[in-house]
Amino acid sequence: MKRFSQKHLLGIKNLTREDIELVFETADNFKAIINRPIKKVPSLRDVTIANIFFENSTRTRISFELAQKRLSADVINFSASSSSVSKGETLIDTVKNILSMKVDMVVMRHPAPGASLFLAKHINAQIINAGDGTHEHPTQAILDAYSIREKLGSVKGKKVVIVGDITHSRVALSNIFCLQKLGAQVMVCGPTTLIPKHITSLGVKVEHNLMKALQWCDVANMLRIQLERQEIKYFPSLREYSMLFGLDKQKLQQLNKEIVIMHPGPINRGVEITSDVADSTHSIILDQVENGVATRMAIMYLLAGNIQK
Repeated sequence: MKRFSQKHLLGIKNLTREDIELVFETADNFKAIINRPIKKVPSLRDVTIANIFFENSTRTRISFELAQKRLSADVINFSASSSSVSKGETLIDTVKNILSMKVDMVVMRHPAPGASLFLAKHINAQIINAGDGTHEHPTQAILDAYSIREKLGSVKGKKVVIVGDITHSRVALSNIFCLQKLGAQVMVCGPTTLIPKHITSLGVKVEHNLMKALQWCDVANMLRIQLERQEIKYFPSLREYSMLFGLDKQKLQQLNKEIVIMHPGPINRGVEITSDVADSTHSIILDQVENGVATRMAIMYLLAGNIQK
């Protein structure tokens, strides 16, 4: 049986193409399971997993929790805003206290880039990075690539444009690494102020004209404008951003082909994407949500196979 090469999932950068494909194959099996009347399997019955979120999250946290329960794991949920962290407790103290409860795996979201790597070096549990600042969000990239594979049959050779706030997006960086490992071509598109200066060093194309980017691509992944991470104004107004970089029915109709529309959520409807596009047959946004549970089940199952009991 093939094994996952990593003890932790800290970022896509550390994974091999074989690791990602193994997750996909495992997720195929779990997807079949979660679509049947009895959705639970006893795969992680003796594993205790702590979900530790130092940043607000609804979709990722619920997706992980559902995946854990489908695998019959014991689950501890921890939210920093309602914990001793707000009283000044450090990250290591918080996690050590949780680990003293004999936790095997920690799913963590943290506003500081590198927080999950820091944790992996200091505590004896498996760490899954559910987003660390503006650095990486590996499970989102895996579910996105899995959704492209499901819709188009393969990721290899496909042209994917990531549109929007690339500078502040951990989703963009993880997606670039994941798609390239699987053989896709990647372009980023957005205002000059929201595209990092040295992004071309990652081997991606850069385009500032949305229509040109849409004509080039097979798949458009529309990112949310992350106003909460922007300390200064990067563009004049949301209305102007929407006119230049928002995706609406009119722009889609100007294309001479069909493209696949994705969004990691939550959607700012009417800003980066209009409702008629988000809810159209082009969109696989709800498939991404469903695939999030199956791929996260696969990742936790594969990592649990490497637990030293």
